[in-house]
Amino acid sequence: MTAITHKVITLTATLLAVAATTLAAGIGTWRNHLAYSHITDVQQAGNTMFVLASGGLFAYNATDNSVTTFDKTNGLSSSGIAMMAWCGEAGRLVAVYDDGNIDLVSRDNRIVNLPDYLNHSTTADKTIYSVDAAGRHAYLSTGFGIVNINVADAEVAETYNLGFRVDYTYTDGANIYAASSTRGTYSAPLTANLMDPSAWTYHSPYAPRTKTVDPELLAKAKTLSPGGPKNNYFNQLIHQHGRLYAAGGYFRSGYAEAARPGTVQALDGDEWLTCQERLDTVTGYSYVDVNCVAADPADPDHLFAAGRTGMYEFRDWKLSRYFNKDNSPLMGAIDPPGGGGHELGNDYVLINSMTYDEKGSLWLFNCQTAASSLLEYTKEGEFVTHHKEEFMNNGVSLQAASSLMFDSRGTLWFANGNYSDGSILRYDPATDTAMKLTPRYNQNGSAITLPNGIHCLAEDRDGNIWMGTDIGPIVLYAQETDSPDPVFTQIIVPRNDGTNLGDYLLENTPITAIAIDGAGRKWIGTQDNGAYLISRDNTEQIHHFTAAETPLLSDRIESIAIDGATGEVFFGTDKGLCSYMADATEPAEKMTKDNVYAYPNPVRPDYTGPITVTGLTYDADVKITTANGSLVAEGRSQGGTFTWDGCDRSGRRAASGVYMVQTATSTGKKGTVCKIAVVN
Repeated sequence: MTAITHKVITLTATLLAVAATTLAAGIGTWRNHLAYSHITDVQQAGNTMFVLASGGLFAYNATDNSVTTFDKTNGLSSSGIAMMAWCGEAGRLVAVYDDGNIDLVSRDNRIVNLPDYLNHSTTADKTIYSVDAAGRHAYLSTGFGIVNINVADAEVAETYNLGFRVDYTYTDGANIYAASSTRGTYSAPLTANLMDPSAWTYHSPYAPRTKTVDPELLAKAKTLSPGGPKNNYFNQLIHQHGRLYAAGGYFRSGYAEAARPGTVQALDGDEWLTCQERLDTVTGYSYVDVNCVAADPADPDHLFAAGRTGMYEFRDWKLSRYFNKDNSPLMGAIDPPGGGGHELGNDYVLINSMTYDEKGSLWLFNCQTAASSLLEYTKEGEFVTHHKEEFMNNGVSLQAASSLMFDSRGTLWFANGNYSDGSILRYDPATDTAMKLTPRYNQNGSAITLPNGIHCLAEDRDGNIWMGTDIGPIVLYAQETDSPDPVFTQIIVPRNDGTNLGDYLLENTPITAIAIDGAGRKWIGTQDNGAYLISRDNTEQIHHFTAAETPLLSDRIESIAIDGATGEVFFGTDKGLCSYMADATEPAEKMTKDNVYAYPNPVRPDYTGPITVTGLTYDADVKITTANGSLVAEGRSQGGTFTWDGCDRSGRRAASGVYMVQTATSTGKKGTVCKIAVVN
C-alpha cells in the first residue's frame, strides 16, 4: 500500500467517525457554536464564577473544576447578553440581553426567563444602560428611569418613571440613587413611594462610573477553556474536507463596512482552527473585513482568504503570501466610481468571492477597478486575467461581484449585488465568452425590480440556478442557462384552498443565503425572517426557523453551509453560529454493507427519537422488515438518509428483535444493506 492510498483510507475512516459522532446528536436537534474569547465581566457566586464573554455566558465550578456553557439549546431564552449582575440574596444571576429580555440563572444551572420588560410596549426609551443588584433586588437603569426586579420572586416589582435617562443605580442601605449623565444624580429614601417622581430630589452632579472586573477573577477566567470559535462573525461559510471554513468580515463598497477584525477559522470535529491573525503587523496594511475564504481541494490546510485589503494565502494556518496591487494584477478601488475618481491604495483592494475549478485553479473577482476584474490563479502560482467589458459598470469593474461558483456544466456564475446594476454574470472558460443577465421580467411577463441587486447563488440537483434577491428567490431553469434572453422564474406555490390560486415563493422577502441539501431541498436564509426549508419540487415549506420559536440565534442569516456526510445545516447569523441536524445527507453512488449503517444501533428501551439509516443512494426505496420478512415500515431516502420512528405500521413501538433494512435503487436493484437491533 502506498503512502497516498493509506492517507486516503485514513481520511475516509476519520470522516465516517466524525459523521457517526455528529449523528449521535439526533435528527431535529440544535447546536450552538459560540465564541467566549472576549471577557467583559466576571461575577463571583460562592464556589461558582459566572463569565460574560463575547456576548455569551459560561460558569466555572471551583468544587469540581467544571466549565458549563449556556446557550439557547440548554435553557437560555435568547442570545447576545449585554450585561449581568449577581444577586446574592436571591441566589441568581441577572443576565440582560441586547433586546431587553432577561434570564435569571442559578448556580445549579436552573434558568428562569423574565420577558416582561422585553414585551412591555411603551413610547419611552427602553434602552438599558446598566443592571445593579442590591439585596434581593436588581435595578435596571433605563432611558426613562429605573425598573425594580424582585429577583427572588422572578418578577418586575415596580417601575420608577423619572422622565430622564438613568445611567446606573446604587443604594446605601437607606437611600437609592439614580445617576444620570443628562440630569445629575437624584436620590430617594427606600421607604418612600419610589413610583412618585416627586419623591426623588437632586443630590449631586453626575459622576461617571467605570465598571471594572476584579483582576484576580479576570486572570482566573482567562485560564478557562470553554471552547468555541475565535469570534461570532460568519459572513461566509463553506463545508469541505469534513470541515466548516468561515470568514467573518463584511464589506460591500458603497453599502456596508463592518470593520470586523480579520479572522479565518474552521470547525474540525469539535476543534476550532484559526489562521494567523494581526496580519497588519506583517503586511503594513489593514487586516479587516476578510469576507471570503476558499480551501484548496487537494489540501485542507491550504487556504486563500480575501476581502477589503487584497488576498492572503495560508499554509498550515500561517500566512504564506500576501497579494496586493504592488505584486499582482490586482488593482485598487476607484473612488468615487463613474469618472474623475482616483485609485486607492492597498487598504482597498476589493475581493468579495473566490472559488476553485476542477483543474485546481482559484478564481476571484477584483471589484471597482479601472481595468481588472475576473482573475484565475493557477495551481502553478500564475495569474491569468479574464477581463471582459461585460464585467464593467459605470466605468469600473462590478462593485459588488460575489457568489462565484462553477455549475455542473463547467460554467462560472457570479452575481452583482450593487443596487445600480443588479445582475447575474456567466462566463464560459472553454470559449472565453461572458454575458451579463439582468432580470427584467418573470415567466408571467411581470416586471422584476431588484432594489439592492442579487445577493447569493446556488445550483440545485437539476442544474437550475437559484438567486437570492430582495424580492425573494428567482430561478433560472437549466434549459435557460445558455439563452441570450433567458426567462427568469418566480416559483408559484399553490394555496391549496380550492381557489386554484398561488403565491410567489417568499415574495418580497430579502434572501441572503441559499444552500441545497442532499435531497435537492433548498435551505433559504433571509435578512430578518429566519431560515426556511423548501421541498425539492418547491411546493412545500417543510420548516421555518425563527429566533423566537427555535434555538436559531438570530433572524438575520448571513450564510448557510451543509455537511453532506451528516446532514448538519450551519447558519451564520449576526449573533454567531448555530446548526441544525437535518434528515438529508448526500447520496452515495452505491449502497453496500460497508457504507450503509443505522444509528442508534442497538435501539435501547429509553430511546424515543428517530432511527437513522445513512449511506443510501438518491431516492432509494427503503423497507424495514422483521427477520421473517414482514413489513414494518417503508419510504424513500432523503438524499442518502432514511429515518424510521421505531414504530410498526399500526403506530406501536416495534417489538424487540433484529430488523432488516431492505433497499431498492432508482433502477430497481434490491438488497439488504444493514440490520437494526431493537431492545425493549
